[in-house]
Amino acid sequence: MVESNLTCPKCGVSEKVEMPSDQCIFFHPCAGCGLTMQPLEGDCCVFCSYGDVACPPKENISSDSSTG
Repeated sequence: MVESNLTCPKCGVSEKVEMPSDQCIFFHPCAGCGLTMQPLEGDCCVFCSYGDVACPPKENISSDSSTG
């Protein structure tokens, strides 16, 4: 399973979170301040907005388009 460090935009706490490979996660509570992180406009999930690794669905799209 792929992991990403989610960083809270409010308090800056970073948390290592496992990313599911078959779905996007729209909400995640911050381990530090409790803020419910949500995707920024134009992003598909909290990993795209606040993570240090692109979410698996985005990774698959990127790798598919780069082989073309």
